[in-house]
Amino acid sequence: MNQEQFDIMKNKGGFIAALDQSGGSTPRALELYGVNEDEYSNDEEMFNLVHEMRTRIITSPSFTGDKIIGAILFEHTMNNKIEDKYTGDYLKDKGIVPFIKIDKGLADIKNGVQLMKPMPELDTLLKQSVDKGMFGTKMRSNIMEYNEEGIDAVVKQQFEVGYQIIEAGLVPIIEPEVNIAAEDKEKIESYLKQSIQKELDKLNEDQFVMLKLTIPTEPDLYKELIDHPQVVRVVALSGGYSTDDANDMLKLNHGLIASFSRALTQNLNVNQSDEEFDQTLKEAVDSIYEASIS
Repeated sequence: MNQEQFDIMKNKGGFIAALDQSGGSTPRALELYGVNEDEYSNDEEMFNLVHEMRTRIITSPSFTGDKIIGAILFEHTMNNKIEDKYTGDYLKDKGIVPFIKIDKGLADIKNGVQLMKPMPELDTLLKQSVDKGMFGTKMRSNIMEYNEEGIDAVVKQQFEVGYQIIEAGLVPIIEPEVNIAAEDKEKIESYLKQSIQKELDKLNEDQFVMLKLTIPTEPDLYKELIDHPQVVRVVALSGGYSTDDANDMLKLNHGLIASFSRALTQNLNVNQSDEEFDQTLKEAVDSIYEASIS
């Protein structure tokens, strides 16, 4: 683990940019950016287009380590270059800590949740991630209903994979997302907090994780998790909320910082001039930063 990057993630004000759309979510991300599916004919062309989008974001003068302390990448982005540097190295030169999304998508719904699909090649990806200078990883599950058995299964799986990631020398971002449309969202979050707390208490003093959680309905619900000695940082996903709504909710949760995806990029468009693009991104970065340090 890189101590300088650890200190940035633990202590510096700012937020994490989530630039990790992959597979099934990539066409939607491109569509929101103004690139329609008829503009590419296969996965290679699609991923090249999304890398162009991410390159435009990362190279923007508004995308700096002053306010953005980390960025989560898709595997394709990690293995690609920006201005003749691997993406992770380019980010580190900007003072931004790089992470890699490792999950392979979600399994079918069972007990009100979606576990992660199996990751048989995870060890290989983790080694590759270390070689490419990643600091940590991110993996997402999905909770849609109040079902204690399902919630516990999500948390157990996340931490089991988390131990494998820690062993590889990386810091896992554990992401048991609570769907913002869940009927019992507040009740789910209360139980989820307890389930996570039990797993955190099992970690040794030299084992660290990060948490990525849906902004809770009850403000400051996750304060105990934020303060846990084995937690580097707790970050919030926007979960489909608009930038304004996500920021307003985030401000009510002290110590919780953003790790937004759509809320960061929702107003960017491929047809914008560089000046328009940079100004639009700057407005989003500034607003999310202010919400994250409040």
